[in-house]
Amino acid sequence: MYKIQKIILASLLCTSLVAWLFSISQPEMMMETMMTLNPIALLIFTVSWTVGMAAMMFPAIVPMVLLYNRLIVEDNNNSDHLLDISKHKNDKQRQFPLVPSAINYSIKTIVFVASYILVWSLTGILLLLSWSILMNNVFTTYEARELDIISGFLLVISGLYQFSSLKRKCLGYCESPLAFFTKRWKGNSIIRTIELGTYHGLYCLGCCWPYFLLMIALGWMNIAWMGLFA
Repeated sequence: MYKIQKIILASLLCTSLVAWLFSISQPEMMMETMMTLNPIALLIFTVSWTVGMAAMMFPAIVPMVLLYNRLIVEDNNNSDHLLDISKHKNDKQRQFPLVPSAINYSIKTIVFVASYILVWSLTGILLLLSWSILMNNVFTTYEARELDIISGFLLVISGLYQFSSLKRKCLGYCESPLAFFTKRWKGNSIIRTIELGTYHGLYCLGCCWPYFLLMIALGWMNIAWMGLFA
């Protein structure tokens, strides 16, 4: 493992640890913000949600991030690549001018991770807005029994999705770094880096969205459920 990869590994794990510590005191506040729809509540929820996603997801994406870093290093050095990228030779990498290679690799790795976590942040905002609108405008006249039926319906839908072909496809690309980069690698420019991070986030979202839907819909926003899903 290269020195920079050790730094990446330590950074991801330390960030995850700090995020876990921050998340311990956040569940109650997150559930409260979900019942109101205003800019302050949206900001608080988004920050708390993003930190929670970092806590859960960063340890899981370590292999993907390390392989990405290795690919951009090998691509820059024109060494034998792990992937067949001969068809992408015209897509030259775009380094930041006057920036040493090691820093350039670090910046691209950060961009890759940031693009990934941005997918989760936007997902959290969408879930918050949708659930707040439903709870404040649609479900206001519903009785507790009717809400329990809706929660049960969501639970069934989430369970059935686990056996779908889409779930299996997303899981394959989310869990296998080599399969993911073989399909999606098109060079290591900044734009390509953003695309890769976004696609990785979408594949992981395709695997995990039922869990987080249930966490919000059923009020499971606590550290125990987050740890179980992680």
